[in-house]
Amino acid sequence: MSGHSKWATTKHRKAAQDKKRSALFSKLSRIITVAAKEGGDPNPDNNASLAAAIAKAKGYSLPKDKIDAAIKKAFGSGSDGAVFESVVYEGYGPSGIALYCEALTDNRNRTAADVRSAFAHHGGNLGTTGSVAFQFERRGEIIIEKSVCDDEEELMMAVAEAGGDDYEDSDEEWLVYTAPSKLMAVKKALEEGGMEVKGAEVTMIANTPVEVTVSDAKKVMRLIDRLEDLDDIQNVYHTMDLTDEIMEALDE
Repeated sequence: MSGHSKWATTKHRKAAQDKKRSALFSKLSRIITVAAKEGGDPNPDNNASLAAAIAKAKGYSLPKDKIDAAIKKAFGSGSDGAVFESVVYEGYGPSGIALYCEALTDNRNRTAADVRSAFAHHGGNLGTTGSVAFQFERRGEIIIEKSVCDDEEELMMAVAEAGGDDYEDSDEEWLVYTAPSKLMAVKKALEEGGMEVKGAEVTMIANTPVEVTVSDAKKVMRLIDRLEDLDDIQNVYHTMDLTDEIMEALDE
């Protein structure tokens, strides 16, 4: 499954992500604010959604002061955290690749228009609710660097003891998969067992990844880049089978 996860896609586009670090941090902060507000508790020990949001933010190196500020914003006077709502957009990109987009927006009409425009300008088609969701499975994903554990047998035992479902080799990292509801429990168990976790988040995994050419992969990634540039879009998942060859081409 190497290369199928959103984490792997992001890792291989690190240079591009670095240029967008400010925008990325803003999105992560928004996720934390909404999770804190909806969970009704600023303490991640009592708010599972907030704990997951913080774990994800740390995986992308969001500074602690920004995490703290995002939590305070949810409960401060005049906070705009409550006006955001979660919206999902589904559609198809070039070569019929399914795209599942998660957004946090304070204006559905604006966001829908922006998403529709992105699809239209990059050879895609925005679909209806449920049109592609069935092609994905929601799973918890935990990232462990191989510099922490390069022994697969050791990792396999640790994952089994922690209650994880599966794992895969993703170049410099191990990706550990769990049921979404068990993400934080498995993460905690791994850490208590001596495994240093780099990041953790709930993600969407393609049920049946689709083979694409390098040319088509680049077209789809241009659409994904356009969508991820939108302030309201938090995550974009796809069904492409990203082979090592395609990853190298995307790095160029």
